[in-house]
Amino acid sequence: MGEGTLTPEYRHEPVMLPEVLEGLDLKPGSVVCDCTLGGAGHSVKMAAQVGETGLLLGIDQDDMALEAAGKRLDTEAPGTPHKLLKGNFGDLDRLLCSAQVPGVDAFLFDLGVSSPQLDFPGRGFSYHEDAPLDMRMDASNNPLNAAEVINTYNEADLARILRVYGEEKFARQIAREIVRVRAEKPIRTTYDFVDVIKAAIPAAARRHGKHPARRSFQAIRIEVNHELDVLESGLEAAIRWANPGGRICVISYHSLEDRITKRLFQEKSQGCICPPDIPVCVCGHVPIVKVITRKPLAASAEEVERNPRARSAKIRVAERI
Repeated sequence: MGEGTLTPEYRHEPVMLPEVLEGLDLKPGSVVCDCTLGGAGHSVKMAAQVGETGLLLGIDQDDMALEAAGKRLDTEAPGTPHKLLKGNFGDLDRLLCSAQVPGVDAFLFDLGVSSPQLDFPGRGFSYHEDAPLDMRMDASNNPLNAAEVINTYNEADLARILRVYGEEKFARQIAREIVRVRAEKPIRTTYDFVDVIKAAIPAAARRHGKHPARRSFQAIRIEVNHELDVLESGLEAAIRWANPGGRICVISYHSLEDRITKRLFQEKSQGCICPPDIPVCVCGHVPIVKVITRKPLAASAEEVERNPRARSAKIRVAERI
């Protein structure tokens, strides 16, 4: 496969597309920023809505995704100007400054980890393929990889990461087994790690549900890429850059991501925080966003059947005041 080739994976169906478009409420001439460009599934539709007088900004930290998405936008939305920016949305301030835009009318964060670039076996994200334990989304700017986390973190930190980021109920057992195995030889590949996980989980639990390594791989990936820290800083920046009336739409697939989004939107939408016994406001706290989705939107049963990626998806939308 050549660089920039649009594989079937890159053309995966964008999750909850009608809900995203309705939530962003795009107009011709709008500036819209797709903070998780991937294969541009959402972006080509957003580009069509903002049209020739608008601007699409697309952010991704993967060169292959940027090239493939650029070609797709040229083909499917040829009339809409676009700028593709290499980086992580945690660095949104710098990226938007480089794009030389005064403000943005809509932001999309699709936090799903099924981005096509993650599916290539050599990068170590998949427990279905044997590969070196890497899991870095941007290897050129991140010295920490999964092998280092697994082979150097102490047992307590490993258990915490597996429990908090992976919501793995056998976190302590897996962490203990990691430490035992690596004392004999390093855990170097994805299959090595899968074997450790399977050895730590009771046989009865392995026979039911999804792959026993799914939660642990998720947890290590989040740690390697600092995903939750990056999300908070990215959302803070999006709120700062949003024009009045501009909207921020977040699709999350993990309870921790959804909680961060919900908490931040609630904090930014809150007015006076003075104690109730103070007759006149002295805090000066004013809301800067309005929450559009009081409850998160979920995918319809029909979409989940058609597109399994949507099963755990939740959408929250806020509007800059």
